[in-house]
Amino acid sequence: MGKFVIKTTKTGFTFDLKAGNGETIANSSEVYSSIASCKNGCESVRKNAPEANLEDQTVEGYVAEKHPKFEVYVDKAGEFRFRLKARNGEVIAKSEGYKAKASCMNGIESVRKNAVDAPIIEPEA
Repeated sequence: MGKFVIKTTKTGFTFDLKAGNGETIANSSEVYSSIASCKNGCESVRKNAPEANLEDQTVEGYVAEKHPKFEVYVDKAGEFRFRLKARNGEVIAKSEGYKAKASCMNGIESVRKNAVDAPIIEPEA
């Protein structure tokens, strides 16, 4: 089972979604000012990931999907990445770079599967 891990930064809080094996499969797209708002970000991923459409921007003439959606794209380094957008179009989670598109797609499926019942782990005081 996956888990959301909230981390403290110099300017606020971020989260990682980790798979059962401890690997990070997605992280927050912003720095939140409070733990409460960071938890809301986790809840947004939990709610949107299972039903999100898939928009593959790596294929020519791709069809723009409705929100919520996962967008698959190629970054400047030539690696495949995804970002999860909520119903309002805001990016709520993003991935690290993958060398292979298949690995990126597996990452999306892992987020869909792990986010639903992932507990939220807060930083220790």
